[in-house]
Amino acid sequence: MFANAWSSFRFPSPRLFLSHAGRPEQGRVRSVERPNTQRQGDATVPQTRNDVPDAPWWKSGVIYQIYPRSFQDTTGDGVGDLPGITQRLDHLVTLGVDALWLSPFYPSPMADFGYDVADYVNVDPLFGTLADFDALVAAAHARGLKVIIDLVPNHTSDAHPWFREARASRTSPKRDWYIWRDPAPDGGPPTNWLSEFGGSAWARDERSGQYYYHAFLDRQPDLNWRNPEVAHAIHEVMRFWLRRGVDGFRVDVIWHLLKDAAFRDNPPNPDYREGTNPYFRLLPVHTTDLAEVQEVVAGLRRVVDEFPDRVLIGEIYLPVERLVAYYGAALDGAHLPFNFALLETPWTARDIGALVARYEAALPEGGWPNWVLGNHDRPRILKRVGPDQARVAAMLLLTLRGTPTLYYGDEIGMAQVDVPPERVQDPYEKNVPGLGLGRDGVRTPMQWDGSPFAGFSQVEPWLPVSPDFTEINVAAERGDGHSMLSLHRRLLALRRAHPALATGTYAPVAAEGDLLMFSRTDGEEQLLVALNLGGDPLVVAAPEMEGQVL
Repeated sequence: MFANAWSSFRFPSPRLFLSHAGRPEQGRVRSVERPNTQRQGDATVPQTRNDVPDAPWWKSGVIYQIYPRSFQDTTGDGVGDLPGITQRLDHLVTLGVDALWLSPFYPSPMADFGYDVADYVNVDPLFGTLADFDALVAAAHARGLKVIIDLVPNHTSDAHPWFREARASRTSPKRDWYIWRDPAPDGGPPTNWLSEFGGSAWARDERSGQYYYHAFLDRQPDLNWRNPEVAHAIHEVMRFWLRRGVDGFRVDVIWHLLKDAAFRDNPPNPDYREGTNPYFRLLPVHTTDLAEVQEVVAGLRRVVDEFPDRVLIGEIYLPVERLVAYYGAALDGAHLPFNFALLETPWTARDIGALVARYEAALPEGGWPNWVLGNHDRPRILKRVGPDQARVAAMLLLTLRGTPTLYYGDEIGMAQVDVPPERVQDPYEKNVPGLGLGRDGVRTPMQWDGSPFAGFSQVEPWLPVSPDFTEINVAAERGDGHSMLSLHRRLLALRRAHPALATGTYAPVAAEGDLLMFSRTDGEEQLLVALNLGGDPLVVAAPEMEGQVL
């Protein structure tokens, strides 16, 4: 059925998928078929899923990330909200995803747009109420959708009652809930540790004369996970939301949760280049990815396991050989330690094939893979590879072995917006300007239709809408069989129809040049996927094969 993106062949056991970047007239891949090949045409792929028995939903499912500020505004303030997400749930159903992941919606001063939490067990009035959240969960579940929420346990807002109590006095019962140190002998910060948002990671508290540690903004003090009271408090937060029906958590910066107990300086990075992100001047070996953090992760997992059929996902920016430790020694860590390697890997068949091989080899026995092509912190896939290869990227994401996560807007080919200086909101860009680190351009309003402000709001949104919204929007693409939206819907339908794509095994297939090939197998069903990651047409012969277009 994918005349615009796929050619394939039917033969007794396996099937062959051949994909290209563009529409039929662009001819990125041509197939040489045997005379007895029969095409399926444009028949609709069934929406029923053939689940592997006993496989948890998060193995066969597809996750869709929503940035609440930018999804749908229902109150006319230019900011998205929870009722807006509820209003748009049917889009997720027709798209064919299985779960939505919500970025933070907690009460917050919004220094880092919700990642500075002032209350872990409520909803910021900007987004609605707890009743609105409950209604969203109920509406999602009624549609067969799971709900995953962000958990931000590494740090709080400086406006959180815990921190206010902690900084009130050196003898406060909450003092040790955060990381405090006396100044260095020269009166400066106690170590050379750096903030990811620029400058020292230590902020001086004038009242006590001590410094507190903040891996990010100085308004985001880090919690002290070496204090068991902190672990207990966060575990209770998790239980609060699990009892309200959430189906899991995506844990923010999970590899940051423990810091060196001896407070040793981080060593210089010999590979650092001037003019790049200054955070990487040092190797953060004493502030991230400590071996002891695995017990913290296991503690989070134990709480999740108190409730049936839930999932724990960890945000981890590490090489695949290191991130796999977060599955836990006995698979008692995160179910899905997020794998962001595709975000950093050069877009060539050789590099991506090598990455997949490394990742598959590194996975612990029983560990389930996952893949991500975009999120609220990294460039849009369209910016990275262009519109033609963005189509191939969708095919790659949704045919590799493992759980895929889609970022809102990527399903319609949303562009990364150049936000003018006077509209910049992101503290990252404000603190470390001129290096292209700002994230506003990937957080712009969802483009629903061609009406003013793209159907997102009735007023000027908090960030500008992409100038191409009159053409790139859900309504326009819904009726276009060659659109990015139609491509995603068809790919997701294929995953539902073919267990080999959802939960089957993976094996690389030898290919040359820009062609990436691999097989997916489930029992008697075998699918051969071929992707052209280059800019030139390819001719692929299929001797001894009989096939069908899927």
